[in-house]
Amino acid sequence: MNIQRKKMGITILFMIFVLGSLYVLLPDVRYFIQDAVKQLAKADIEAVKDYLLSFGAWAPIVSALLMIISVLIAPLPAFVPTFANGLLFGAFWGGLLSWSSALLGATLCFYMSRGFGRPVVEKMVSKKALDWMDRFFKNYGIHSIIIARVVPIVSYGIVSYAAGLTSMRLRTYLIGTAIGQTPATILYSYLGEHATESMWILFWAFVLVICMVMLGSVLKPWIEKRMRKKGKTGSY
Repeated sequence: MNIQRKKMGITILFMIFVLGSLYVLLPDVRYFIQDAVKQLAKADIEAVKDYLLSFGAWAPIVSALLMIISVLIAPLPAFVPTFANGLLFGAFWGGLLSWSSALLGATLCFYMSRGFGRPVVEKMVSKKALDWMDRFFKNYGIHSIIIARVVPIVSYGIVSYAAGLTSMRLRTYLIGTAIGQTPATILYSYLGEHATESMWILFWAFVLVICMVMLGSVLKPWIEKRMRKKGKTGSY
């Protein structure tokens, strides 16, 4: 089983090397990736939808590539192609496309992180973000991936890279990612298909509530520690 995982890891790293070579050597590939990054960076869902439509029958494949790029280049918003897919392909098929391509991107990040090591990953994302994720994984253990995927606390890509630097098994990582990303994918895809002002209000209300709950759970250990210190001080 370990040999199979190693072979898979070597294969994926080889594929990344080939893609990197194509980016350097072929201007058309380089232009496509740069243009895709530009479209994602705008975070304009309608613009991304129109961009995908311009590829005709190739739109689903281009959409999958956009999702993978948004995951690999950590600062890019991974929710943009998810909304666009819901708007373009409908909640079910768009959601399925987003879910599967995001999982593929997350797997690539995981293996890249394992293959390149922390010094390289720190240059790709940021040392500060990785240090924060280290503490997060330490506090929440096996549930950390599910929590990080459910709540948009950190970039999808940064979570993926950080997980690859831990001793977490690939199976645990993939199961946690698959489960954790499902609620958000369903919500974003549905909102994409039914894009109305009221839906957007519902979406941001949902995000606000989830973030507040997450913030409370993150601050809980610190608050309890402060309360214990105050209690000890008051007893003297």
